[in-house]
Amino acid sequence: MKRALDEPISKPDLYVIDRVIKTLKETNRLNKTTLATSTGMAYDRLVKYLDWMSMKGFVEFDLNGNVVLTRLGAKTYDQLVKWILQHIGKVRFQKLK
Repeated sequence: MKRALDEPISKPDLYVIDRVIKTLKETNRLNKTTLATSTGMAYDRLVKYLDWMSMKGFVEFDLNGNVVLTRLGAKTYDQLVKWILQHIGKVRFQKLK
């Protein structure tokens, strides 16, 4: 039987993904511990999000284990912001430049 802590993210919070992407965009790459601190997330929760984001191709890990935002991750984020602006009219999180 799987413990709740081991279960993958099934419905990710877009605002959490936003914080991770913005931080990676600003820093280029970070180790998981620094990324957790920078985003204000618990390490174990961040790891679940990174697993999900990696499966989707939004982030990858370099040879040192640092987290790197992919072009697909940045592009998908931009598309999401555009969709929200078009259909909702406002964005609650800051749009990346």
